Amino acid sequence: MGSALLSEVDFIEELRLRRWARENYVPTDERDTAWHPIILEEMRRRDGEVSEAVLVG
Repeated sequence: MGSALLSEVDFIEELRLRRWARENYVPTDERDTAWHPIILEEMRRRDGEVSEAVLVG
């Protein structure tokens, strides 16, 4: 993920993007690669949380 692209987003906008990603979560194969890198990163984080929950539960 390019740091130049991330540096263009202020903290509030980053939080909005992350919230959007969680509220609109979709499986990996349904994601649009054109989405903002922060959205894709947050969805990958959610993937990890889901995987952990399955292993623990």
